[in-house]
Amino acid sequence: MNEEKPIAYAFKFFLGAVLTVLIVMLVSITFGKIVEKRNSEDVSASAKSDNVTIVIDAGHGGEDPGSVAPDGTLEKDLNLEIANLVKALCILNGSQVKMTRTEDTLLYDYYDDLENYTGKKKIYDLKNRLKIAEEHENALYIGIHMNKFSQAKYSGTQIYYSKNNPQSYVIASSMAKSIKEYLQPSNNRQIKGADSSIYILNNIENPAILVECGFLSNENELNLLKSEEYRAKLALIIFSSICDYEI
Repeated sequence: MNEEKPIAYAFKFFLGAVLTVLIVMLVSITFGKIVEKRNSEDVSASAKSDNVTIVIDAGHGGEDPGSVAPDGTLEKDLNLEIANLVKALCILNGSQVKMTRTEDTLLYDYYDDLENYTGKKKIYDLKNRLKIAEEHENALYIGIHMNKFSQAKYSGTQIYYSKNNPQSYVIASSMAKSIKEYLQPSNNRQIKGADSSIYILNNIENPAILVECGFLSNENELNLLKSEEYRAKLALIIFSSICDYEI
C-alpha cells in the first residue's frame, strides 16, 4: 500500500495539472471574446459602473441539501463548487465579489434576527440571501442551482431572470445564447421570467438571474456535472456573461 501512494499522488497531481491547463486555455478564449466584444460596435453605449458587485449565491446548504441525485450526489455541493469557480474567475478579472455562503451552511441565522428559528429556517435563509444581495447598491445577483424532475429524460441548463429590472433579461439572454453555442448545442430552452415561486428573483430590485445548471435526475447530465472539466466550462460561460454586463 505504501508503495502505491507516491504513484497515486503523482497521478492526482497530473490530472490537476491537466485541468489547470484546460481552465487557463478556456479563460484565454473567454477573455479573447470579451476583448473582441469590447472593441466591437455592438457594445452598448450605456456602460456599467466599475463598482458593480457580483453577488454569487450557491443555493441550499447545511441541513437543506436541495435536490438529491439517484446516486446520492447533493445539489448543495455542486452549487458551491460552481459558485467558487465563478468567484475565482471574477476575482481574476478584478471584479468585486460577494459570496452568500462559502461553507456547507444555511443562512437563516446570518443576521441573528431571532432566538428560535424552528419552522422558519427556510424563509429566513431566503430573506437573508436577498438581504445580502441588497446590501450592495450596484449589485448583480447570480443564483447557482441544479434541477431535478420525475422523468429522467429531461436535461439542459435553464435560466430564470427577475422581472423587476430590465438588465436581468439581457444577462439571461446572453448566458442562454452562450450555453447553446459553446456547451449544449441541442438546448432550446427559453429563458423564463421568475414568478413568486422563486422568492429572491421575485423580490430583488437589482439585476438578477438564477441558473439551473442541469438535471440531477438525468444520468448523462449528472455525470457531466460531477466532472471538474464540465463545471469549469459552465463557470466560464456564467463568468463571460457577467463580463458582458460589466462592460
